[in-house]
Amino acid sequence: MKKHVVFFEAVGGTDKGRDGHRRDTVPMMDYLGKLGWHAEVVQLTDALLKDAEKTKEVYAYVQKVADAYVSRVNPGNLKEEKLYFDLLRKLCDNGVIGMPHPDAMIGYGAKDALTKLADTELVPDDTYAYYDPAEAKRIGVAWGDQHDLKKTFPKTLAKGERVLKQNRGSTGEGIWHVQVEEPLPEGASEVPLNAKIKCIEAVDNHVEHRQLGEFMDFCEKYLVGDNGMLVDMTFLPRIKEGEIRILMLYKHPIYVVHKKPAEGADAFSATLFSGAKYRYDKPEQWDDLVHYFLRQLPHIQTKLGNYDLPLIWTADFILDTDEHGKDKYILGEINCSCVGFTTPVEFLDKTARKVANTIIDIVEDKLS
Repeated sequence: MKKHVVFFEAVGGTDKGRDGHRRDTVPMMDYLGKLGWHAEVVQLTDALLKDAEKTKEVYAYVQKVADAYVSRVNPGNLKEEKLYFDLLRKLCDNGVIGMPHPDAMIGYGAKDALTKLADTELVPDDTYAYYDPAEAKRIGVAWGDQHDLKKTFPKTLAKGERVLKQNRGSTGEGIWHVQVEEPLPEGASEVPLNAKIKCIEAVDNHVEHRQLGEFMDFCEKYLVGDNGMLVDMTFLPRIKEGEIRILMLYKHPIYVVHKKPAEGADAFSATLFSGAKYRYDKPEQWDDLVHYFLRQLPHIQTKLGNYDLPLIWTADFILDTDEHGKDKYILGEINCSCVGFTTPVEFLDKTARKVANTIIDIVEDKLS
């Protein structure tokens, strides 16, 4: 055991402090140092990743000195994400412990994780992922009507209000609450292409009035390119009571964030940018939800590729009501690429200490 951990970061981006590093990276490294381990940051750029020789040098160095890496690169901070994942994958294949493995980042972080869990109690069974044919072929999805936006979305929208979520983006960009403006004829199983619809984007809760056919044409941009995808799921009106995020450290909950959308008839976004109010609670304050989620971890792990759980990740839930009128929780999203824990500030030091201890526990368990 080398007792050495590398933290990968991207150069630049709005997630950095004055020292050029993510605000949660240095506290984790400091605690590893206090525990007798060595930790360092390796910063990456798109130019470096496109230079095969320089990428080889990074690989050779990390593979030689480190027991493990911790990825602290936000989606979008590296345009050459595929090359970054190729580097991480090669390191994992050659003995470096990935936190997380790049394929776990893809499996957990992609929005179609919801469709992979649609046969569990976590997610409604009428949840669909749409691709273009080329992307479906690339990722090994059998092409069919259920993956075709223009064939399936008019049918799901006929059942009631829906949410479309793009795979890329953040802070609610490309997440649309869609509803038909005029009642459909009784027994209608499909919304006409010329039907007027009301579309609300979560990024700022702004409202657009469009026609269904034109809106689906607009949404095709979300399907283009690697990892292009839209997820279609039922709209849960109790989102207005707040989204509940569990921040996980490997197998253990650290705290729960209650994210209450801004007041307003159309507001449903739970992002700070849109005016949502955040409250930070201890896991014990959400005991039923936390224990329910922990019971689901084996199913989640199996369904999403059987990789080790990510080091730092989140699961977002929305309240719903079951057939008996009791509360139930619906999984809305998983995030694991680069979840930060710099807020609330009073949790930062304590969480960084827990992360450092967990990193050591994982390495010692893997290498013992």
